[in-house]
Amino acid sequence: MSEVKRPGRVGLLVTCLVDQFRPEAGFAAVRLLEEAGYAVEVPLQGCCGQPNFNAGDNAGARAMARRVIDIFEDFDYIVVPSGSCAAMLRMHYPGLFVPGSADHSRAASLAGRTWELTAFLHDVAGFTAIDAHFDGAVVLHDSCSALRELNVREQPRALLAQVRGCRVQALAGSDVCCGFGGLFCVKYPDISNRMAEKKIADLLTTGEAADTLVSTDLGCLLHLAGKLHRDGVAIDVRHIAELLAGTTDPAAGRKE
Repeated sequence: MSEVKRPGRVGLLVTCLVDQFRPEAGFAAVRLLEEAGYAVEVPLQGCCGQPNFNAGDNAGARAMARRVIDIFEDFDYIVVPSGSCAAMLRMHYPGLFVPGSADHSRAASLAGRTWELTAFLHDVAGFTAIDAHFDGAVVLHDSCSALRELNVREQPRALLAQVRGCRVQALAGSDVCCGFGGLFCVKYPDISNRMAEKKIADLLTTGEAADTLVSTDLGCLLHLAGKLHRDGVAIDVRHIAELLAGTTDPAAGRKE
């Protein structure tokens, strides 16, 4: 762990899915940020409002955005272990409010200080001291929100390259949607299932048989982990923070 703390308060927006389904990813994120030299705080929080926003409930999303802004307004950085939730704050919060209003100014300020976890570690912290080991063949799935809204692509790959023993395999169509898409998988389950099937078919044809699938977004991982489990495919599914922090037990996608 770094002996000298970097300036600036970091607030971790844990996200609903990490909180409810994979808290290990949240603990791993805290560990990484602390190892990068930052003091991290995890304030009492709630949903960022993305499900409301995606469903067209702008009033509900606006109310939830105000609460998130209230909670995180005093932090120098807001770091999120999820591309979709980070994109909600960074790309969509300002558009929920009338330009020129106080709410819009606060939302725009928060947006400018919000980062997806791997982008923050790579682009802001310049973190090159990852001390982790993972003996396995890994494939990385690019989530749509992280890739298309936040331009997060090279950052997770650069960080994974620092993990000793980690053999990163190229995944055909790594930038193609897995079929989760938030409410998309609920509204169009058959299409969503076929997209997951295609993603898993690509996963099974990597150069070295991959034993672990990682991504920056837990929504994608839960979607694919469920499909892998139903199909009886023994591939572990983990949030990238777990590999980077060296906290890879227990597995997320395989039931013992």
